[in-house]
Amino acid sequence: MVALVLTALIYSCTSLKGSKREAKAVVSGTKPAIPGSGSISFVQTGNEVEMELELNFPSKAGQTVAVHIHEHGDCGNEGNDAHGHWNPTKANHGKWGQGQFHLGDIGNVTLDANGKGSLELETTLWSVGTGATNDVKGKAIMVHEKADDFTTQPTGNAGARIGCGVIM
Repeated sequence: MVALVLTALIYSCTSLKGSKREAKAVVSGTKPAIPGSGSISFVQTGNEVEMELELNFPSKAGQTVAVHIHEHGDCGNEGNDAHGHWNPTKANHGKWGQGQFHLGDIGNVTLDANGKGSLELETTLWSVGTGATNDVKGKAIMVHEKADDFTTQPTGNAGARIGCGVIM
């Protein structure tokens, strides 16, 4: 009997370690003058979250745009209902992985001649669907019109919100 319980416990722990939790968002343009689209996925396996982002903003072809996670999963009012950058640790705005930065600081994406760009990121700082303070679900992914300067507080001087999607 003890062996059976122990075997079940080991199997449960192994299954949890390999289980995946996922979240996705579809990005839509927030301004008629700057049409755009995109998608983002977050996949958590164990403690690691892999993020994959694809953007298509033809009117921004050849330019660099900033991408951040914002506090609220609401893209209304041209993205303004998403409020500010998601910052549960109350850290200064900065560049992901360098010095001080907050959990919403994803970074810049350079768009090609057709306005397409992508970004991949792996981290143990986020979680997916856990309900913890570092959970990305229920937040918004935001595309800004300019590059993030990684210095200006609290926004990185990235300009207007041109694309938004709710992470679900």
